[in-house]
Amino acid sequence: MRHLRSLIWLLIFTAAAFAQATYSGIGRIVAVGDVHGDYDTFVTVLRSAGVIDNSNKWTGGATHLVQTGDCLDRWADSRKVMDLLINLEKQAERSHGMVHALLGNHETMNMYGDLRYVTAGEYDSYRSGRSIQLREHAYNVLADRDHRDDEAYRKKWFDEHPLGWVEHRQAFAANGQYGKVLVERDAIVKVNDILFLHGGISRKYVGTPIADLNSKIRGELKDFRLLDGGIVTDDEGPLWYRGLALAPEPETAGLVDSILSAYGVSRIVVGHTPTTGAVTPRFGGKVILIDVGLSRAYNQSPACLIIEDGKLFAMHRGTKIPIPDGPDPSVYLKKTAEADPPGTNLRKALGVGENR
Repeated sequence: MRHLRSLIWLLIFTAAAFAQATYSGIGRIVAVGDVHGDYDTFVTVLRSAGVIDNSNKWTGGATHLVQTGDCLDRWADSRKVMDLLINLEKQAERSHGMVHALLGNHETMNMYGDLRYVTAGEYDSYRSGRSIQLREHAYNVLADRDHRDDEAYRKKWFDEHPLGWVEHRQAFAANGQYGKVLVERDAIVKVNDILFLHGGISRKYVGTPIADLNSKIRGELKDFRLLDGGIVTDDEGPLWYRGLALAPEPETAGLVDSILSAYGVSRIVVGHTPTTGAVTPRFGGKVILIDVGLSRAYNQSPACLIIEDGKLFAMHRGTKIPIPDGPDPSVYLKKTAEADPPGTNLRKALGVGENR
């Protein structure tokens, strides 16, 4: 009997884990790519998509908002972006909507300590009245460990560890304010017949169930000893792979079709690899790139993907533009460029209203 009860609970747990990453019958989806710490532009995009009001409260009703990761790094307001998403998750659920804040490579980097892209402004947002004391204590511990306390060592360490660094590391620890939230997030979600994730699915992982991919990533983030040789840091893994955005279409079309077949979807939506500033279809609309360089660290292009009853639109600088299926997106891209102010990367790339 005990064995039977255990089996039943295992089946329930497995079904629940799968269900958490798969949603159907959703009438409206808003998908936003890499934010990279630019809170103000993120808010502008969410308002233009009709999911928050001027007080940054959820107004999306039953909409599903998908943010495909990389909220963090490169700009100063990552913490505000995280807090907003956490608040919207709760508000959307009360309105029968949902926020899917997915893991990107930068979320995981902050967790396991790769801080190459954390800005001075981000560290400063974590400063507290105890920052000087906490940093001094951290230095003493590490200096004692390394058996170093000369002036050159001290100066280098303090230069590399600004005030707020200790609090930042505490926040992204497994039991920290953000670490405990991030470790429970999915990396991949299927909404209706569309697969959403940060980087992409490479040949190495095609066919691995969504629940298994999410579970493996979660497991590695809970035990960093599993990172070496694991999926989180794998260039071909779903957090890092860029082939769907960069590889030539004729060479990669077979992979795309394999992904669609393996996961029972009609499209794949990814961030991670910046476009020239527009939501960009590839492979006849089977792949949609939504890292538009939203942050001021890039293009500052306020744009996102909207899917309404299966129809795709770009909300580009407040203008809603249909995204066509088919091999040639040039007419659509020209319309997005025309919505841009002069001098943007997109207008330059397409030669719209610019001196050639």
